Amino acid sequence: MPKMKTKSGAKKRFRLTAGGKVRAGVAYKRHNFSAKSPKMKRQARGTFVLNQSNARTVKRYFLPNG
Repeated sequence: MPKMKTKSGAKKRFRLTAGGKVRAGVAYKRHNFSAKSPKMKRQARGTFVLNQSNARTVKRYFLPNG
């Protein structure tokens, strides 16, 4: 069997933590900030850890070598 390739889109969107969890950026933080609450803008800084079911999908199909 040939090696599985990492999806190039996933490379740019996800990173693995040292413990093997999947980190991703928060959605809805590109424009129209006047319509968003200060709490949402504050909590959208940085990254967050994907939940277990989504992380399993990302690791299995999108980041097999990660």
